[in-house]
Amino acid sequence: MINLREKIIKALLAHANGEIQKHLANVEIYLNNPAGIGEHSDVIGAIQEELDNMAKWEDQVSVIHKYFGITRHPKES
Repeated sequence: MINLREKIIKALLAHANGEIQKHLANVEIYLNNPAGIGEHSDVIGAIQEELDNMAKWEDQVSVIHKYFGITRHPKES
């Protein structure tokens, strides 16, 4: 049976990984259709901002694994 601690950690990881995927999708949109994003005239700056956000969430995933003894699963990176 999964305990509360594990449920919370799994939820934190799921949230962080979801945020990574969201920002990754945004980068893919910018790379594949930079002219289609009218509100962002600085495409490179917008991509850098998305990468900064991805790094933030990747750091959170790393901290959870390092300090809370959770091993990474193959589908997490």
